[in-house]
Amino acid sequence: MTEATWSISELAQEFSITPRTMRFYEDQGIVSPSRVGRTRVYHARDRTRLKLALRGKRLGLQISEIVSLINMYDGPKDTIAQLERYLALLTQHRDILTRQRQDIDLTMSEIAEQTATCEKLLTEKRKPI
Repeated sequence: MTEATWSISELAQEFSITPRTMRFYEDQGIVSPSRVGRTRVYHARDRTRLKLALRGKRLGLQISEIVSLINMYDGPKDTIAQLERYLALLTQHRDILTRQRQDIDLTMSEIAEQTATCEKLLTEKRKPI
């Protein structure tokens, strides 16, 4: 039975990304396709690592955090350490997003107040004397 392989365009299409993004992930060490001549050949390990990288990106993790997490799976299979590291990153990221949401809520309130003030002033200035 032969191992499943994919071309750069096949994986890019499957995950709705560009071949340029695939090459970026290769430069970052997330995927490491073999070569047949000049053609990149991706294996199941590359596909899994790409899937994990894209999940990390959707969660808003930095590329260095994504690489660190993915590389843990290539090391000793101490799932406790892997899960603790992942949990710490998720907690840290959630805290950052919570602060950002609070900042956005505050800014939106300020915008609403300023909008109301401007609309009131405009209404007053448009009233006939």
